Amino acid sequence: MLITGANGQLGKELQKLLNERRVPFDAAAKDTLNITDQQAVMAYFKDKQPDWVFHCAAYTAVDAAEDEGKDLNYLINATGTAHIAQACQLTGAVLVYVSTDYVFDGTKKTAEYRVDDATNPLNEYGKAKLLGEQAVRENCEKYYIVRTSWVFGEFGKNFVFTMKRLAETHESLTVVHDQFGRPTWTRSLAEFLVFLMTERPTYGTYHFSNDDSCSWYEFAREILKDEKVIVKPVDSSQFPQKAARPQYSVMDLSKVKELGFKIETWREALGKFLVSLHH
Repeated sequence: MLITGANGQLGKELQKLLNERRVPFDAAAKDTLNITDQQAVMAYFKDKQPDWVFHCAAYTAVDAAEDEGKDLNYLINATGTAHIAQACQLTGAVLVYVSTDYVFDGTKKTAEYRVDDATNPLNEYGKAKLLGEQAVRENCEKYYIVRTSWVFGEFGKNFVFTMKRLAETHESLTVVHDQFGRPTWTRSLAEFLVFLMTERPTYGTYHFSNDDSCSWYEFAREILKDEKVIVKPVDSSQFPQKAARPQYSVMDLSKVKELGFKIETWREALGKFLVSLHH
């Protein structure tokens, strides 16, 4: 078994979970596996012969991907993913590719995005991740594409840590209230990825995040409910960003629920995560 993106927040969470369960694995960061180099990928796969590949390596600087990081974004998220998919096909490995809600344009407003809904990414990051999905489908027979959203966890930068840090130095914070989605705890996501390996459901595309939805403002309020800081709602026009974000990217989780996998609400997951930070 191989984990790419070993130093990322999901890659590290997955390693922690597998170590707890005493499941052996190889974990490759970019210094040991350069996914943008096709020959290097093929050589690595021939040597290691992984049976499962959790492809967590990604370029995730969404705003930088609009300009200075644009080429690297496509090289890693599209071309690199194609190399991994081709290597999986050649060695017979099952590929699990982690994708994003940003493949959707967020214009639905009320109905949740289903796995077979039309994609229409608004930004370069979403476009590159969608090309990655297409590369997986075109190059690999045995695959799971898992789209996720609003990821937070113990490792790496994320919204929870940002809010906690800002609360230490500010009396009030403003957070956008007109973008809606589903937060995802890396632990919950890692558990679902391992579930795919143990249960082997039908190959294809799945949506996974924690249950229930919220705005970024509601998410921030829950994160900071025990802090003295005041959280104020504003609309996204107050926070112009280089990359356009979908206003409503709530993804339908029914396909995962039908597998019998229990999904915690984002509030439950956040609560457990915040408690875990003190242990």
